[in-house]
Amino acid sequence: MQSIYQYTLSQLQNTFIELGLKKFRADQVYEWLYRKDVFDYELMTNLSIDLRNTLSLTFDNTLLEIEERQISSDGTRKYLLKLEDGYIETVLMIHPYGKSLCVTSQLGCNMGCTFCASGLLKKQRDLTADEMVRQILTVNHDINEHVSHVVVMGTGEPFDNYENVTQFLRVINDAKGLAIGARHITVSTCGLTDKIREYAHFPLQTNLAISLHAPNDELRNQLMPVNKSNNLDTLREAIRYYIDATNRRVTLEYILLENVNDDLKYARQLAHYLRGLNVYVNLIPYNTVDENGYHQSKNIQKFKDELLKLKINATLRKEHGTDIDGACGQLRAKKEGISHS
Repeated sequence: MQSIYQYTLSQLQNTFIELGLKKFRADQVYEWLYRKDVFDYELMTNLSIDLRNTLSLTFDNTLLEIEERQISSDGTRKYLLKLEDGYIETVLMIHPYGKSLCVTSQLGCNMGCTFCASGLLKKQRDLTADEMVRQILTVNHDINEHVSHVVVMGTGEPFDNYENVTQFLRVINDAKGLAIGARHITVSTCGLTDKIREYAHFPLQTNLAISLHAPNDELRNQLMPVNKSNNLDTLREAIRYYIDATNRRVTLEYILLENVNDDLKYARQLAHYLRGLNVYVNLIPYNTVDENGYHQSKNIQKFKDELLKLKINATLRKEHGTDIDGACGQLRAKKEGISHS
């Protein structure tokens, strides 16, 4: 059975027509699902009983099952959601500008970043577009309001699941649906350069974030195996291509690890690498994962000050959910018996 959540409105209209249904009925169903938060066909009262029966037999409309929910003192909510073949996580973060949901794009991850809890469990498969949409709808339903921002920064590499992720973006951006604006959506990649170039021509101008975490190839090779096939020179060329094509600023994410990549010489190398690019650096305090042996840097403010002194725009990401299993992948790893924290 197909999922009702895999379609933009125009795609659902075309599907209804192919089924011999009236086009405007798709508009009604879309409004129930995305505007009225009604997911039971039987409660869609302006549809005929025959149509409701047809929908029930044709389109799966279930949300995801919440296996576990952790709520931090700062309001952050960490969800462990159950699929038929495993568990995924999504995190709701509270900001002054609204509620942001961190969406997972794969079941497990093969990128192998040494500091990341997501990589504790290898990729089993890509998530479908509707499974990503249902993460948002499940959380909206749980908190009884709509999230305003989406970051595709959960488990997995979004550009390793390019077609499903871009379809997901079209669905959640649809003006008659969730209507989450492109400027309220951020997609994060660990640096798949071919896909960065392809994404430069994707019609929705979302925000792009790139996980950098090191300013030279030797160190980045140690932290992020993807660098061996997408090195820093190639990545810089892709970033410049993206900026030139979109006229959009790119975010560079840099997790500060104690005595690994937090020396001020690395700040100076980073400034040199970024010179002339329309970017800013988002410095991230490390959320400790016991299995990885890394620790949060005590040098964060000095590192930031050095970048600012060298005329590199830098911000410090506020920590969320530090009193729960906040790092992406931690809760699922515990459930799967991988984590020992």
